[in-house]
Amino acid sequence: MQIEILKSKIHRVAITEANLHYMGSITIDEDLMDAANLTTYEKVTVANIDNGERFDTYVIKGERGSGKIAVNGAAAHKVKVGHLIIIMAYAAMSPEEAKTFKPAIIFPDSKTNKLIS
Repeated sequence: MQIEILKSKIHRVAITEANLHYMGSITIDEDLMDAANLTTYEKVTVANIDNGERFDTYVIKGERGSGKIAVNGAAAHKVKVGHLIIIMAYAAMSPEEAKTFKPAIIFPDSKTNKLIS
């Protein structure tokens, strides 16, 4: 049996762009991707703290150090620039593996979207 466990979480980052006429996805600063152990094209769930919206999409790499968090495509209707969101990814594993697994959870500065040292 496999269960889904939280693998990665970026907690409370601000939307910097909402691009309706784009093919879809969420663009994330590469520094944040690395810190949260996220991979390009990986499926993520986005939870909007400001309005309660939740949606699934996939990750594309944003410019390193830019603080960019851009929701693209139809999901741009679910956010506004400045909204705070949580980005989560999950992994399937056995219950035994899950007992010792530690997710990558990061808490960037929500004003700059940069990592806090």
